[in-house]
Amino acid sequence: MKNCFLFLYVLFLSNTVFPQTSEKQDSIKQIPPAKSFITTHEGVFNGKTLAYTATAKETYLTNDKGDSVASFWSVAYTLNNTKEVSKRPVTFVFNGGPGSASVWLHMGLFGPKLVMVDSEANKDDGAAPYLLKNNEYGLLDLTDFVFIDPVGTGYSRVIGKGKEKDYWGLKEDAKSVTAFIRKWITDNKRWMSPKYLAGESFGTTRAAAVAKELEGGGQNMALNGLILISQALDYAGSTSDHYNITSYITYLPGMAATAWYHKKAGAGKSLEDFVQEAREFTYNTYTPALYKGDLLSKAERDNIADKLAYFTGLDKAYILKSNLRVLVPRFQKRLLYDEGLTIGRLDGRFMGDESDNVADRPTLGDPASYRIGAAYTAALNHYYASMLNVEMDRPYLTSNSKIGQKWRWRTIPDGSYWEPTPVNTAPDLGEAMRRNTDLKVLVASGYYDLITPFFDAEYTFSRNGIVNDRVDVTYYEGGHMMYTHQPDLEKLSKDIRTFLTQN
Repeated sequence: MKNCFLFLYVLFLSNTVFPQTSEKQDSIKQIPPAKSFITTHEGVFNGKTLAYTATAKETYLTNDKGDSVASFWSVAYTLNNTKEVSKRPVTFVFNGGPGSASVWLHMGLFGPKLVMVDSEANKDDGAAPYLLKNNEYGLLDLTDFVFIDPVGTGYSRVIGKGKEKDYWGLKEDAKSVTAFIRKWITDNKRWMSPKYLAGESFGTTRAAAVAKELEGGGQNMALNGLILISQALDYAGSTSDHYNITSYITYLPGMAATAWYHKKAGAGKSLEDFVQEAREFTYNTYTPALYKGDLLSKAERDNIADKLAYFTGLDKAYILKSNLRVLVPRFQKRLLYDEGLTIGRLDGRFMGDESDNVADRPTLGDPASYRIGAAYTAALNHYYASMLNVEMDRPYLTSNSKIGQKWRWRTIPDGSYWEPTPVNTAPDLGEAMRRNTDLKVLVASGYYDLITPFFDAEYTFSRNGIVNDRVDVTYYEGGHMMYTHQPDLEKLSKDIRTFLTQN
């Protein structure tokens, strides 16, 4: 009887006509509602106690057919009780990678809470708990902030019919971030607000591309300013490669600064004086020698090697064996070779103890990254859960190596002729500045940054059509994330405050 009933039930199902749904409707049904978490807070900014709202949420972008295809995660801090809120400045913040979430600038510089790591780069962040403090150098009194995590980072992802390839590329990334900014501005009625972008590392590459992109698409949006932290606009100057002559030029003054920090060079001289000496040698002597190559006489080679040993603290014989060209990864291993220590790439102040002391490059990764990464990750997750009341069904990705592996650097459509060249969005910035005469730029560089060196910023901004009388260049005695160094955190915040308030 039981089997007979089952047979009849199956027969009933087979003859029953259910309502049919289109593929589009099925796809939409699979997309959960966008999540939003809104909390109110109070903090002290520039000596003033201010009430503000934190809005942590997903924003869905749609394609031309109206289908939701991507979810952008952002956290916005907006001041309460603001007169003429439509005219209050707003700053959009993102980090780099490509493949990095905004955690670093969020928890290290611009957010209302900061995670504290060793300012002097002597100690590892160790294991939890970590110190989370109020950001007494915050700038919320001057501008609202919107922290953006591009697709594939943080909680951001493709949804529905969205495809990663539509977001993981130089042009694709700029278009999607531009779309998010336009949507946020429209949804929050902020078209009359002064608008700024703040990016770090590849985030500066993105900022220049987005500045240009915002001026097109039939919705021209002019920016008031860009804050470029550890700029990386022209990759010829920030890619240490054996046959890339430009990189030997742009990295040498940073190597000299780092050698000075570790007391391997420049004894008795100030950092600024020693760096200036390195600048002059690089432009006037080293660059012509690099282009002369094997045409150098033995006497010329010996003279250049002597000077490189003087600036870098490396052995002259090693420099000669390197053909007067020392790659950055090798410099990381050789500078403190006698101590058996490897220095950081993001920040040359950091040191790591590796088991392989004779390798030609770091084997554990970057000490400047792994010695602070756990603290930033834990701090952000704790902050989201305990203070912003964020509850999500997936982990927050502070970084995503998969993005870098699949990233599309090609700048023109498939099928068109393309001869690869180093990435360079500096001309985009130059064009945007010439079309928008109110656009100003702040460039912040760390002396000990060995991945986007300070001299590369000088090299990049002295060409590419950039309007330099609207560019402020500032320097710090830290590295790529100079704000991990307490004096630089204070100085950088002050410099940005000045930048935001100057006419």
